[in-house]
Amino acid sequence: MIFEDRADAGRRLAADCLPRRDGWHSPIVLGVPRGGVPVAHPVAQSLGARLDVILVRKLGLPRNEEVAMGAIGEGVRVLDDGMIRAMGVTADDLERIEAREQRELERRVRTYRQGRAPLSLAGRTAVIVDDGLATGATARAACAVARAEGAASVVLAVPVAPPDWEPQPGVDADEFVCVARPRGFFAIGQWYHDFTQTTDDEVRRLLTESPD
Repeated sequence: MIFEDRADAGRRLAADCLPRRDGWHSPIVLGVPRGGVPVAHPVAQSLGARLDVILVRKLGLPRNEEVAMGAIGEGVRVLDDGMIRAMGVTADDLERIEAREQRELERRVRTYRQGRAPLSLAGRTAVIVDDGLATGATARAACAVARAEGAASVVLAVPVAPPDWEPQPGVDADEFVCVARPRGFFAIGQWYHDFTQTTDDEVRRLLTESPD
């Protein structure tokens, strides 16, 4: 265990982000729901930045949903073609899984934004925060969404990630901030004492606490 809970992870991530802030242009912090939002909240507070959600859904393998074969976001689709071929995922499998995740994506838009438009990223630094990084498929989709929305640069910030994971500059993120990259990484939750699932109500509450 490295972190007590997501709030602890967020405070420690904020400490790593703050010295870099001068190099970021009018940053906006974007939490990946649900678990990324309580991590993103103290980061936004530390940076004096507004907090929003960036909505992406992992596309898990048909018989192992924890392993990502891609992800979708608002208007963005990222697929790991090599994994799809290697695991024998059919077009019907992919269509079924993507349709299910698209429904959940649309539900989250309604639930978290409650009619509010997403914050404009045009010309600004998008700081994308999640509670950890495993395969990187969701992170890649989130970065693609931010670029599509006009972000001048993209920072990917997480408390914990595998030691060998690196973003592709200009494709994934321009900058990667990570508190810990431990050996023996199998799952994000193994590095938290309390990895209780974040609720929709908690996400909504934290978003309303974001400064105007």
